Amino acid sequence: MPLFALVGRDGPRGAELRRLHREAHLARLRELADAGRLLFAGPLCTPDGSPCGSLVIFEADDLAAARAVAEGDPYVTEGVFTSFEVLETRRVLPS
Repeated sequence: MPLFALVGRDGPRGAELRRLHREAHLARLRELADAGRLLFAGPLCTPDGSPCGSLVIFEADDLAAARAVAEGDPYVTEGVFTSFEVLETRRVLPS
């Protein structure tokens, strides 16, 4: 199954909105994990360690399905991210 990367960038209210919607975001990620489709999820960080976005790597049937996963994430729907991309990727290492 193809791999996809969701790269979301926080907006100016990112830290505030993350606190409000973190549990819903984690619940959404648990759904992917329970389905065996989540490979990685974690924050992107500034040099001082503060979250400034997120990276989620997951499996989906195709780009349309991957975009649907991203568009349903509470960090997208609730405005934590002011921008996001969904990109197909391939595992090279580790094999």
